[in-house]
Amino acid sequence: MKLKSQIVKMILYSISFLLMLVINPFSCQESDQNNKVQKAAPFFASETVAVDSSLADRTNQELYSERQNAITRAVTQVSDAIVGINVTGLRRVVQRSPFSIDDPVWRAIFPELFRDRVYEQKIKSLGSGFIISPDGYIITNEHVVENATEVLVTMTNGEKCKSEIIGSDKLTDIAVLKIEGGHLAYIPAGDSDNLIVGEWVIALGNPFGLFDLNDKPTVTVGVISAIDRDWGRSDERLYMDMIQTDAAINHGNSGGPLVNALGQVIGMNTFIFTGSRYQEGSIGIGFAIPINRIKKVVNEIRERGSIDRDYWLGILDGQDLNPYIVRALNLKVDKGVIITRLEINSPAVKSGLREEDVIIKVNNRTINSRQDLVTLLSNMELKVGDFLNFTVLRDNRELTIKVKLEANPD
Repeated sequence: MKLKSQIVKMILYSISFLLMLVINPFSCQESDQNNKVQKAAPFFASETVAVDSSLADRTNQELYSERQNAITRAVTQVSDAIVGINVTGLRRVVQRSPFSIDDPVWRAIFPELFRDRVYEQKIKSLGSGFIISPDGYIITNEHVVENATEVLVTMTNGEKCKSEIIGSDKLTDIAVLKIEGGHLAYIPAGDSDNLIVGEWVIALGNPFGLFDLNDKPTVTVGVISAIDRDWGRSDERLYMDMIQTDAAINHGNSGGPLVNALGQVIGMNTFIFTGSRYQEGSIGIGFAIPINRIKKVVNEIRERGSIDRDYWLGILDGQDLNPYIVRALNLKVDKGVIITRLEINSPAVKSGLREEDVIIKVNNRTINSRQDLVTLLSNMELKVGDFLNFTVLRDNRELTIKVKLEANPD
């Protein structure tokens, strides 16, 4: 009996030992995992990772301040004064007759077959503009609103306003619009006679109609590449003393402002040079009308509603000097334009110009030929009421005669 009981005890001890070997590893693993969690717990514990909120705010403010510069401050200052311009206009379309028979009999019998058809077509276009006064005056390019029947202005708050065209000047490509409102954001004018080649500038506007996506202007940055770029006449417009910039200007930017780092408008973005008629995108050569020229035109438009460019001078004809004329008149100059015909009672006659006077200068610019005179007059923004100073030779005496331009009687 004792032997049996001892055997049973040994079997029970063996079983207990085996159970401990099986159970203890799991217990150890759990213990290790608990230790790991306890060791990791401080990393996730809120009291350990809590950061001083005032310190975080101060750090964020410092970082934000470091991101700010003159450009970003200027953009913030002027953005609300930028507007998108959507224009509905009419275009005259002529549909030529497909019949080319130039026979009066056939034309008399079948007039409808040979008659050209003329009709008007509605077209939509877009551009940019900027507010120049808190009472809602807006500047844009004349070519943006040319032939417009309706001009809709989109503000940066999403509001869409019908605008009135106060006046425009095709020669300088400047137009003035007006919307209702008071205390509107506007851009102050800078001084385009005090520009520095290489200084930072910002072009803002509505390229490709992107303003309509969220009522915010597109901003591009560059420098003033050159000043006083004279393009002369182009499509009945005169582009003189233009500001050249490499800030990206694209279709739809016309009429938008070119702004300096002080948040002042120094020009109006007008056209780009692409180098090819098959390209339309910016290649870094854009041009803006100087703001000092714009101010003169805008002031006159606001006062009178238009600018009368149909002036009357009264010099009907002239001839380049040649050796025969020089010898015949015993002139002491061999270059200039001799006046051969003047209009009766014209401003030129009233001011004292005479036939056979030799024009050698106009407004202190030397005149060597008729072409010089024509080019000079066509490249001046002349209007009714302006004065021209003619330096002429009469009997070999040099005279200065001041001529005031009058309205064309025709």
